[in-house]
Formats: sequence, structure tokens, C-alpha cells
Amino acid sequence: MPFADQLISDHTATTLTDAVGVAAPDLVLRALPATVGRLGELSLRERADLLRDALLADVPGGYADLARVVRAARDGVTPFTGWLIWPVTSAVAERAVEEGTDAAFDDAMDLLAELTGRLTAEFAVRTLLRQDLDRALGRATAWTRSDDADVRRLASEGTRPYLPWAVRVPQILARPGVTVPVLDALYRDESKYVRRSVANHLNDLSRDHPELVVATAGRWLAEPTATTQGLVRHALRTLVKRGDPGALRLLGFGPASLEIEGPVLDGARVPFGGTLRFTAEVRNVGAEEARLSIDYVVHHQKANGSRTAKTFKLTTRTLAPGERVRLSREHSFRPITTRRYYPGPHAVALQVNGIATDLAAFELETPVDA
Repeated sequence: MPFADQLISDHTATTLTDAVGVAAPDLVLRALPATVGRLGELSLRERADLLRDALLADVPGGYADLARVVRAARDGVTPFTGWLIWPVTSAVAERAVEEGTDAAFDDAMDLLAELTGRLTAEFAVRTLLRQDLDRALGRATAWTRSDDADVRRLASEGTRPYLPWAVRVPQILARPGVTVPVLDALYRDESKYVRRSVANHLNDLSRDHPELVVATAGRWLAEPTATTQGLVRHALRTLVKRGDPGALRLLGFGPASLEIEGPVLDGARVPFGGTLRFTAEVRNVGAEEARLSIDYVVHHQKANGSRTAKTFKLTTRTLAPGERVRLSREHSFRPITTRRYYPGPHAVALQVNGIATDLAAFELETPVDA
């Protein structure tokens, strides 16, 4: 993933300043030019907020004044696309909420839809959702019928409960299922881009409301298209890792009579930064064919001495009665930016159709240079 300074940079600030200056030559721009050189150590969202506040400072007046400048910049010859859209759409939403009228609110929703194809307005729409959830969801539901895939995606992505990089919308979290009608309208969308957002949105809901997610996915599977199975599989990925029986049944992974050997480790100690190797064998001892979702779970040592489990996909297999599958895996403990390892007792287990085996313990050794 690019660094923040590659997404919203001094170049972004300069481009935005130029676009606004051409669109509204009567304005004296001071705050926007002053952001150049100030982005420094700011996070991506802090950079977007800094440019948003500068734009609001440089375009005084009410919502209509800002909307007029933004639309003029959008239609102008100066580049008005890419990551500058985030602070622009955020400014539009902030000014509309500040004005507090239905007319400003509705026009801001329209303007976000007009701009979303130039990057995305998913972050800015959160401000309007927080202000008036029902009114904003009404507009988002209308977006699901748009001819523009970017706008349809905005309906799903902008209303996600746990949208990355975005502020939370407490009203969505407090009203389970309030966004499901938007997803119902889009799960059979012709655009893979839109369907991917629907799957991620439903996966977000699974954090807090697994029963709702399983019920929703079950309804969709009852009226599927050729793409529904794949969408549901992606939407249920977190529940499958948790071993949720309802999600597993929907995907065809029901109870099975199995004999499992392992995981068998190739050693009880793993060098820090090294690799854990293990093998296992799964045999179908039942009289029926068994469709299996086979994962493995690593129980990592934490800094405070407790453990936290993380599930990793191993394989999916269908075994005839009496058939067996031999498995092997190498799991790296090489340091990465997204996970920190601590030396000490660890363990690994298999998880087959949501049922975990006994733990196989091992020791992650202390780094040599510690």
C-alpha cells in the first residue's frame, strides 16, 4: 500500500489550490496554499482533514457558495480528480451539516454522488449519515438504482459499519440490519466492483451480528444468480474462520465423521523469524461424502503473557467414505509490519468444519540479538 505522502501530498494541495483558484478567481486563497509543507508527519486522514478545513476557510459563505465553487472546479480544465476528492467531499458534507437545512443536505448527497467516480465519496458520506441516518439512507437506497456503478458502490461502501480509514457511524452500529435493504438491492449487481463492496459490508456486520448475516446470506442463496455463491463465500469469510456453524452449513460444510491425526510438528522449538512446519491427516470414517473446510489456528503469545488466536486458510476438500487427505504447511514467523511476535509458548491446532483439534504446543525462541 502506498504511504500517506504518496496519496495526499504537497502536489495534491497545490493541485486543489489551482483548481479552486481557476474556478473562483474572485477568491483570495490563503489557507490552501499554506498547507503546502505542513502535511509532514500527519496520517492520511489528518491530511484530508487539513485540506478540508483549508478549503472551508478559503470559500466563505453558505453551503450554496461552496457547492457552486466545487461544481465549477469539477467542470473546469484544471485537474480535479484523485485524492484531492476526499477533502473536497468532506468539506461539502461539513458545510451542509453546518447549514442544517434539508435542501443543503440533499444537494450535498447529490454532489457526493457526482464526485464519487473521481476517487470515492465514501468517507464524506459518513458525516451526513451521522447527521440524519434515515434521510441519508433514503438517498443511498435511491443510489442503488443508478446507472453508474460508482454511485451504486457508494451506497454500499459508504454505509459499511466498519469502513477502513473512516469515522464510525454510531447510529448504524446501534440499529442492526438498518443497511441490509441497500445490500438486498445490490447483491445481484452486474458489477463485480459493486458486489465486492456488498460482500465486505456483510462481512463487517458479522463482527457484531452473525445471526443476521447468516439469515441474510441464506435469503440470497435462495434466490441466487451465477455470482451469488462467490459473493456469499467472501461475505462469510470471518464467520467461517470463527467456526460459525450456520455460516459453514450455508457453504455446504456440515457435520462429518472424521478421524484426524495431528497437527504433528517437526520440532518443539521455532527460531525467532523462522518457520513452523507441521503435517496432519484427515480421514472420512463416515458413510457419506464429506465436504471439508480445513483451516489451522495459531495461538500467538502476547506481550502480557496471554495468547491470541489467528485462523489461516489451509484447504477445502471433499472426501469420499474412507478417503483420507494428508496435509502439510510451513508457517513463517518472519517479522512483518502488520503483526508483532513475542517469544514464548505458542500452539497450533487444525480447525475442520469449525471444530478444533487439540493444541500442539511449541516455543518461539528469543531473538538472537535480544
